[in-house]
Amino acid sequence: MEQGAIPVAELEGSVDLQSTVESGQSYLWDRLDGKMYTTTAAYGGSAWYETVVPPIPGVFDQQAVVRIRQHNGELQWESTTDAVPIVQHLLRLDDDLQAIKAAIPDDPLLERAFEQYAGMRLVRDPVFPCLISFICSAQMRVSRIFGMQRRLAREYGEEIEFNGETYHAFPTPEQMAERSEGELRDLSLGYRAPYVQKTAKLVATGEVDPRAALDLEYEKAREHLTQFVGVGNKVADCVLLFSLGFTEAVPLDTWIQTAIAEQYPDCDQGGYVSTSRAIRKQFGGQYAGYAQTYVFHYLRNGGN
Repeated sequence: MEQGAIPVAELEGSVDLQSTVESGQSYLWDRLDGKMYTTTAAYGGSAWYETVVPPIPGVFDQQAVVRIRQHNGELQWESTTDAVPIVQHLLRLDDDLQAIKAAIPDDPLLERAFEQYAGMRLVRDPVFPCLISFICSAQMRVSRIFGMQRRLAREYGEEIEFNGETYHAFPTPEQMAERSEGELRDLSLGYRAPYVQKTAKLVATGEVDPRAALDLEYEKAREHLTQFVGVGNKVADCVLLFSLGFTEAVPLDTWIQTAIAEQYPDCDQGGYVSTSRAIRKQFGGQYAGYAQTYVFHYLRNGGN
C-alpha cells in the first residue's frame, strides 16, 4: 500500500471533497462510513471516500484502488499506486477556482452557491462508467443512481484485493455487453437495462467511441454522444462535463430548468439546444458548466 497527502494550501483555490463527490456529478465513489448521499453540509468532515479507477489513456496506465479524505488541511490518500496524478486528474485539482469564479458573470444566485460550497470542483470521471451512470440517471434520485452503479460493480466487475479488503471495479464495456437485458433488470435498472446493454455493445465492439468526442467542437461532441442508446442531449452534456472536460456544457435537468424559469426567464428558449446556448451565454461561456454545477447542488440542498 502507498500513501501520502496533497496540501490544500498548494492548490489554486480551496477544495471541498464532500461536495465534489456527493453533488450528483459522480456515482463512482463510495464513502466508508456508509453515508454516501445522506448528508448535505459543505465541508463534511474527514470521511474516507474510495473508488476503483481503470486505466485512462494519457493519464495513468494501470487499474488502481484509491482512498482519500480531507483532513487537517490535506487531501490524504491511500492506494495501490502513487495516487497523486490520479487524484489530481479525477478531482481537477489543477483548476484555478478563483480564476474560474472571476470569469463567471456577477449574479446573486451564483454568488450564494459559490459562497455555500466554496471549493467544490468538477470531477473528471472515466468515460465509460460515467456514460453508464448517466444513462441510469433518468428520473432517479442521486442515492438510487449511486446504488445502481454499486450493484453493477459488485455483480459484474473485477475483484481487487487491497489492504485486506475486496473491491469491485466498474465493469468494462466487454463485461457489461455480455449481460442480458434480464440480468440487468434484476439489478433494478428497469427500462434502462436495454439502453445500458446496447450502449456497452457499441463501445465494446468499437462501433462508437465516446472518447472520439474529444476531437470535436462542443455541440458536435454532444451530437456524437447521442449515438449511444438512451443518450439524449442532457445525458450527453453530463458526460461531456463530468468526464471529457467540456466545461462549457450545461446539462439541463429539472433543477436547472426551474432555475432558468425563475431566475433567467429570457434564457428559456423552448428547445434544449437554444436554451442551452442562452444559459451558457448567461453563465459566461467557457465555465458555464461550473456555474451550473454550483447552482444544481445549491438548489438541490434547499438553497433559493
